[in-house]
Amino acid sequence: MSENEASPAPKKQENNDLVPDDGFVAKWINYFHLALNPPMTFEEALQRKQARDKREEAADCAKCEKHRDFLLAYSPTVRFIRQNINKGSFNPSYGIHLCANHLQARSQVEDTIAHEMVHAYDYLRFNVDLDNNLRHAACSEIRAGTLSGECRWFREFWTNGQYKFTQHFQDCIRRRAVLSVAGRPGCKDDVQAAKVVNEVWDSCFSDTRPFDEVYR
Repeated sequence: MSENEASPAPKKQENNDLVPDDGFVAKWINYFHLALNPPMTFEEALQRKQARDKREEAADCAKCEKHRDFLLAYSPTVRFIRQNINKGSFNPSYGIHLCANHLQARSQVEDTIAHEMVHAYDYLRFNVDLDNNLRHAACSEIRAGTLSGECRWFREFWTNGQYKFTQHFQDCIRRRAVLSVAGRPGCKDDVQAAKVVNEVWDSCFSDTRPFDEVYR
């Protein structure tokens, strides 16, 4: 090769050896493959996730529906909240939506159903305006985070990499409530969301209805 010829650009190594990661063994194979090779770009990761969701849509929905039916029949938390909702449904048009591709474990489905059923309880029993009143929305998010179990330490440790021990429970609830309020059309930014959450925090964090105390 002459000195004037440009050397060919090194070919980027692609993650073509990945296998469908829907089984226990396959997930570990992919884990080590990704750890030992160049990381995927955001676009590659998104394409892989979309392909996985499309490929496993029917299986994800079937598993999620199976978890849902089990929890409606046997989960003490879900059954208790359901018994305390004495009229109507949370939204007459579609009820509670579960994103099956994001809810792989029964415990995740239970936390999500419990969270949304707290919103349903608030909506039906106290006539709160979750769409247009930020204070109502913040209060319901605080209560849902407190009562659903989604902020227990092991859940946060394994799913979100949160390692704090002191004030972990309160910090988790506050963080989730701010994120939810900030995403509503009537909220200007995360600064306003944090302000609203702080304004209603004391009364809403201590409100455990329909439970006597924090159950999970």
